[in-house]
Amino acid sequence: MLYQFHEWQRTAMAPVRLAAEAQQQILRHPFNPLAYLYAGRAAAAALDVFEQTVRPRGKPAFGFETAAVAGRSRPVREEILGRMPFCQLKHFQRPGAGRDPRVLVVAPLSCHFATLLRGTVEALIPDHDVYITDWRDARQVTLAKGPFDLDDYVDAVIDFLHLLGPDTHVIAVCQPAVPVLAAVALMSEREDPAVPRSMTLMGGPIDTRRNPTVPNKLATSRDLGWFERHAVNRVPMPYPGFLRRVYPGFLQLSGFMTMNLERHVDAHVKLYHNLIKGDGDGVAAHQRFYEEYLSVMDLPAEYYLQTVKTVFQDHALPRGRLTHRGHKVDPGAITRTALLTVEGELDDISGLGQTEAAHALCRGLPKAKRGHHVQAGVGHYGVFNGRRWRTEIAPKVKAFIAKHG
Repeated sequence: MLYQFHEWQRTAMAPVRLAAEAQQQILRHPFNPLAYLYAGRAAAAALDVFEQTVRPRGKPAFGFETAAVAGRSRPVREEILGRMPFCQLKHFQRPGAGRDPRVLVVAPLSCHFATLLRGTVEALIPDHDVYITDWRDARQVTLAKGPFDLDDYVDAVIDFLHLLGPDTHVIAVCQPAVPVLAAVALMSEREDPAVPRSMTLMGGPIDTRRNPTVPNKLATSRDLGWFERHAVNRVPMPYPGFLRRVYPGFLQLSGFMTMNLERHVDAHVKLYHNLIKGDGDGVAAHQRFYEEYLSVMDLPAEYYLQTVKTVFQDHALPRGRLTHRGHKVDPGAITRTALLTVEGELDDISGLGQTEAAHALCRGLPKAKRGHHVQAGVGHYGVFNGRRWRTEIAPKVKAFIAKHG
């Protein structure tokens, strides 16, 4: 019923939001004398903050139109190469990209859409032929399409690598580090010709026993039944996925925001003052971040629950107990795929050392095919987005791909 109450609240707030939007436009109209008074600007700013906070958001667009390649602007066009019920493979096509290293970016299947990695993709496009897993909101997938769990996730990674063919490089950001490592291990054991040239794992929960964070501790503080009772809901009408069991995106978003509540409150207070001052740059920066951050999607319940148990409670991968459809996953079988791990010094989602743990598991890799980087002064988001990603982390990832191409 929680999901239904959330939808009722959203529907009930719609006329209030529209009224606030209309009122703030009236207060800012150049023919309104209040627009030139501090009281009028303050009232309009308060209404604007309220409207932006409660506004419903859909799936954002990547929005790439051009890319600077060797100092020249080149057009970028999005195309869909493969479709599955819960995911599609998106290609950022540009002239000459076919001669560059082919890179599959595996986005996290979390409460945010793949567009959260817009900055990641933007830094890679000029030098690589880039593809990304574009996950679908589970509430948009009908029950007739069946369930989706962690095993299906591994299968999707393998299928996409087969579609792209040999000599592909794969980058897993956050949560997909585990299924990507499992997929590469299975392909290596089978001597699959499409096994990737390199695998970059960024801020991923390979072994959450190392430096456990608040989300890690929460996952182990309750049994799986608690998560099923309190976190899993059925999709209400009128969505296509009506009655599908999901972990709602708004629940996960509320958890993330609670972890850093003071920071988010401060950001909105700053937005309020910037609106009063007319600081367009500050307002635009806030809106760009929160338009993405507040756009959330639902996860299939099967995938969510299996991930909680397998990755965060049982620590199946680092303990050598992870299986895929009954077959044991052995990262030691990886001998040809070079491994780079990237961590953030201040990561409060995947603690320091959790991603590096992949090296101990990939015991068959020689030293020449290994790399590890800890970025000072960045948290989880800064590992794959922002200035440090563009200027310090991305060059190292690109150099590693070039070395093992």
